[in-house]
Amino acid sequence: MVKKGRILSGMRPTGRLHIGHLSVLENWASLQDSYQCFFFVADLHALTTSFDETENIRENIRQMLADWLAAGIDPEKSVIFLQSKIPHHAELHLLFSMITPLSWLERVPTYKDIVLQHRERGKDVTTYGFLGYPLLQAADILMYRANAVPVGEDQLPHLELCREVGRRFNHIYGHVFPDPQALLARVPLLPGVDGRKMSKSYANVIELAATAKELQTGVNSMVTDPARIRKTDPGHPEVCVVHKYHGIYRADELSGLEAECKAGGIGCVACKRMLTGTMEEFMAPIREKRESIINNRSYIDDILEAGTKRATEEARRTMDMVWPKVFKG
Repeated sequence: MVKKGRILSGMRPTGRLHIGHLSVLENWASLQDSYQCFFFVADLHALTTSFDETENIRENIRQMLADWLAAGIDPEKSVIFLQSKIPHHAELHLLFSMITPLSWLERVPTYKDIVLQHRERGKDVTTYGFLGYPLLQAADILMYRANAVPVGEDQLPHLELCREVGRRFNHIYGHVFPDPQALLARVPLLPGVDGRKMSKSYANVIELAATAKELQTGVNSMVTDPARIRKTDPGHPEVCVVHKYHGIYRADELSGLEAECKAGGIGCVACKRMLTGTMEEFMAPIREKRESIINNRSYIDDILEAGTKRATEEARRTMDMVWPKVFKG
């Protein structure tokens, strides 16, 4: 099959993945047959906010790769690699830092928000590395001359910066880099069990590796309609976290469940029990596959070693094109 193009995407190993990540991984897996995919562990990016908390990064990498593989990322179809093992990323990032106006980085919408979030938790991330992390992202993408990047809408400004940096390099030195386009992922945003954004810092997540018991506990703690006291009271499903999950896991029954809830025909306990059963049916095969993977350390190491070797070869090809453009003559 002729591939449509090349894709680059990655995740930071800053903690255990939760079920909100699953739709992203499913999207990655669906792209593997039609695109040449490069998926990387962004451990250098983990240092931007966890520079003083590195003791768990190695284990987080192993756990995250087990999640990827269990969710359908196939090392026979995709290049899976470790960012920090390829020095060319830092090399290209440094070169881009020489030509990128400071104002381009300061206008990235998420910068001030994330700085404020960490400040509220007592941590100062106003570092050179954190300000420049979108530029490192640009180096990650352009290193593999990716022409498509699967992103959510909130990441579009980062991808636009990547395109601007690539265009500026091409204008100053000569053409090397493509203009990577967004593959807008239609991934549903699942709220945390308390209704807020799903985040480890809020302790409101259900981990992708959750046991059946942990899954049940997570669903049972989901916030429902606070105005509903008795089972027979009319419900307001639009304010219920369980309802949002039904929209993902029981979409074909959603309208019927809504009608029952509004009519007081089904109580919150029964509704949660239904959701737990459906989610467990969906998650059990992933959990089983994950358990077999996580207990085989050499399997994960071999995949990462092979993928990093392939990615290094591709990165070297790019830099062999870049440096003659920069240092002419």
